[in-house]
Amino acid sequence: MSNIVLKGSTSGDVTLTVPAAAGTNTVTIPAATGNLPLSNLDHVTNRPNAKPLIINGDMNICQRGTSTTGITSTGIAVQDRFSRVMGGAGTWTQTSDTDVPAGQGFTKSMKWDCTTAADLSDAGQVFSIRYIFEAQDVQLLKYGTSSAEKLTLSFWIKSPKTGTHVLSFYQYDDARHVGKAYTISSANTWTKVVCSIPGDTTGVFDNNTGAGLGVEIGLSAGSTYTSGTLPTTWAGYSAANQWVGQVNCADNTANNVFITGVQLEIGEFDSTTIPPFQHEDLQDNFFRCQRYYQNQGANFCGMVEGTDKFRFQVAFDRPMRVAPSITARGSGFKFNARYLGDHTTDNPTIADAASTTFGTWLGVNGTSLTGNTPIYGRSQQDAAGQFLALSAEI
Repeated sequence: MSNIVLKGSTSGDVTLTVPAAAGTNTVTIPAATGNLPLSNLDHVTNRPNAKPLIINGDMNICQRGTSTTGITSTGIAVQDRFSRVMGGAGTWTQTSDTDVPAGQGFTKSMKWDCTTAADLSDAGQVFSIRYIFEAQDVQLLKYGTSSAEKLTLSFWIKSPKTGTHVLSFYQYDDARHVGKAYTISSANTWTKVVCSIPGDTTGVFDNNTGAGLGVEIGLSAGSTYTSGTLPTTWAGYSAANQWVGQVNCADNTANNVFITGVQLEIGEFDSTTIPPFQHEDLQDNFFRCQRYYQNQGANFCGMVEGTDKFRFQVAFDRPMRVAPSITARGSGFKFNARYLGDHTTDNPTIADAASTTFGTWLGVNGTSLTGNTPIYGRSQQDAAGQFLALSAEI
């Protein structure tokens, strides 16, 4: 072995160890603007963020279930942290799929299957996949200053259409946006997309848990969103400019869209210099998702309030972004309370919830109860997918 030591001006030495092996060992340092990747040392990348900026970019975590049919409107259904903007774009089924780009280390993708087509006759037609960052998590981008960072979005997509596709970035606090067009050359083929945008020296992110930066992958848009000019630098939001040039992926029931490997990097990169995707272990990925959504189906302690309400104390598995909305999800869900004998409430309704980011004092409607009686309760599930759903999504 031979060592080369690079001395810092005051401290911070770096030692390069050359293996005692025949032949030439080469480390290639490419020309790049931004955070410099080392092409032959994929496990060492000079990122300012220790963990991936985008949570669940490998599409592994699906707490709400692995399939939802009949989707026609904006919301979130399958993959954690990835929502949709949708209106007038037909009907879709969203699933977790095992179709992935070969040799990239991914095992899951987000699949969209068009079941009712839309031909752009509705000017307000729109369909995009959206990821929203908390404002406090994008302070490192230095927006609103002369040091505002450039960003590079990378992902894999299998689109049913060739031609122009569009990305949209939206700054929620000051209602500003920028777009980026890219081209798909081969339909129904996995394609790696790498696109960079400039930093915003004007718009400022509030330092809070609200929406900060939105990133959207366009799939369809009507004339309401395509009649203007795509903004290639940050500007005040204009609907007419948002999706200019976007092809219509909703025009045929044979259309399927697959997406995986979504990553956002600070700096400007291209397909040869983009740092490798940061694969998190499943547990870390899951825990980060639980800040925004959790399922609860366990044991609870509490008391009877009046004659018509169970009051349970529920501790969350992880602190959540804000006090969550709470719903009883799935038919067949039951509460069984042990007090003066068993008392079971089928398909219970949530009366109220006094919640924080750590837990809730949950009121569940009941009938013919004995007030001020201590109880031990548990949820009963007749089938998979029945639980208390806690949502703190942005």
